[in-house]
Amino acid sequence: MRTPRLSRPLFLALCALPLLALLVAAVFAPLPFSIAMPGTTVNVLGEDRGKPVITVTGAETYPTTGQLRMTTISATSPDTTVRLGDVLTGWFAADEAVMPRDSVYPVGDTVQEVREHNAETMKESQDDATTAALRQLDLDPDQVKVQLRLADVGGPSAGLLFSLGIVDKLTRDDVTGGEVIAGTGTITGTGKVGAVGGVPLKTQAAERDGATVFLVPKAECAEAEAELPDGLRLVPVTTLDGALDALQALKSGGRVPSC
Repeated sequence: MRTPRLSRPLFLALCALPLLALLVAAVFAPLPFSIAMPGTTVNVLGEDRGKPVITVTGAETYPTTGQLRMTTISATSPDTTVRLGDVLTGWFAADEAVMPRDSVYPVGDTVQEVREHNAETMKESQDDATTAALRQLDLDPDQVKVQLRLADVGGPSAGLLFSLGIVDKLTRDDVTGGEVIAGTGTITGTGKVGAVGGVPLKTQAAERDGATVFLVPKAECAEAEAELPDGLRLVPVTTLDGALDALQALKSGGRVPSC
């Protein structure tokens, strides 16, 4: 008795079923990515929701001109399911980026956990920024008190801009020279600037909100240059002191570091 043979088209169709099942699963399966976009920017020399971002007591402050805009990214929340279609769209969109979820949310699996972590790292960043600025100006932290307010923004990446803003308010010399300066970077209490994520998206946000200069951690120069908006000048920095020197050179027409 002969075993019936399957026709070739039917045989190929049956073989393709497992592959088709895998493709369907890949399309609908959740992936460990977040989709990020340019976020808001805030002038730390101004106000946020009607209150000064920087308030200093115990020392004389001076009027400021220009702006120091800290930059952010906006990303899908940690409990949002990202699928293959979202990833493909993000890869080809000029104003989106596909980032490993762990790089956007290194701690926490829920919105509440992420908010708590971001609030904690923001507080630490503000403390370090204040320490670095007062140390730069040789001021006694027991006598000079700084309060930093910024709603709905978390994480440590505004540290450099906070320090620059504090220095600007406590010195007669105008740090910005009347220009709109944006940037990003963590900072330590000793004034060392550290790398952050999402720099290309932050440069887009800065250019959108009128900045002409962007202070970038030197380690992220190449990433920032790769997708730099027209009309935005990159200035690499490694320390608070170096950032202040670069801004002074911009005002005076001196030699300004470049990537």
